[in-house]
Formats: sequence, C-alpha cells, structure tokens
Amino acid sequence: MGLIILEEQENEAILIPPFNFSMVEDGIFRSGFPQPSNFAFLESLNLRSIIYLCPEPYPQENLEFLRSRNIRLFQFGIEGKTEISVSIPKDTIMEALKVLVDVRNHPVLIHCKRGKHRTGCLVGCLRKFQNWCLSSVFEEYQRFAGAKSRVTDMTFLETFDAMRLRQCLYSIIYQYQGFGSNKRRLLYREDNMQKPRVTSI
Repeated sequence: MGLIILEEQENEAILIPPFNFSMVEDGIFRSGFPQPSNFAFLESLNLRSIIYLCPEPYPQENLEFLRSRNIRLFQFGIEGKTEISVSIPKDTIMEALKVLVDVRNHPVLIHCKRGKHRTGCLVGCLRKFQNWCLSSVFEEYQRFAGAKSRVTDMTFLETFDAMRLRQCLYSIIYQYQGFGSNKRRLLYREDNMQKPRVTSI
C-alpha cells in the first residue's frame, strides 16, 4: 500500500510558481523570470501569452516550452537601470498595455527578471487605467518591490497619463460575457487594429 502511494506521488508534477508570482486579476498574472522548475506550474495556468519586459534574448529552453504549449511571446525590451537619469519608456509601456488589455491574449503572464520594477510599472499603469487611486497603485508596487522600491518608478506611475491609453484604444469595445454577468471584458474590433509586436519563437 505504501509503495503504491509513493509511486503516485512520484508521478504527480510538483507545481512550483516563479519567484514573486501573483494573480493581478482574472486572466492576468505577474512574476519574476520563470525557471524550468516552474514550467509545470505555468502549464496549469493555461497561458496563451507571455509579456516579457527585458531586452535580453529569451532562453532556448523557455522558448521550447512556449512553442510546445502554443504560448505567444510578446517582448518589450526595457532596460533594468537604477540611475535617476534613466526613466521607463512611456511608448514601450503603452505598447505593452495594448497587448495586456486585449483579452484574446489572456490568460497572460507579465514578467521581467525579478517581477519587481518593470513588471510593477506595467501593472501600476494598468491600475491607473482601471481608475485606481494613486495611493493604492503605490501600495501594490511597493508590496512587490519591497526595500528596493525606486523613486523613478513612483514618479513614472504618478505622471503616467491613463487617458492617453484610452485615446489610443478607441477601437476597444466593452462586452459583457454571459447572461446577467457584471464582468466587463475588453475586446478589440478587428478593423482599425494595429498588430502587436510578437517575438518569433
């Protein structure tokens, strides 16, 4: 009996989430860089897409995992600088947000290296788009960045103009899913839609 239980345990995949993993909301997740030990966990999320916020090439082992699961990789190369003079590129964040709010890309995982600064900035801009108050945006950013919160990131979040995203996404429509559902979903119209930049894998 004990041998059978042991064999069953060996056959079950151990699900280990990536560092700093969390659910942002339904269909959107965030984390640090996934390692091979995290692949079984990622598979359980049924991801359609990954938004990768670093300029470095994606590791071959990770690319093979994405290819085998038909997961799209959207790469936005944001440098991970700590200097005060280097700021987050607003245009790049805007392009990443367009991919993020398109539910055809959901479930989606956002990640950089540690899931703190670049990921925190993108999620913070999403929260401003969702009309979160600034103190709540800062609290969420600081919860993941911890002692390594950056003043430059906070300034970027404070000055980010969410109205600009709304103007860019004039072709987005709100659609309610299911009878009596109060859950709003964002969908692009097929016409007048700019094609998102997808890294070939």
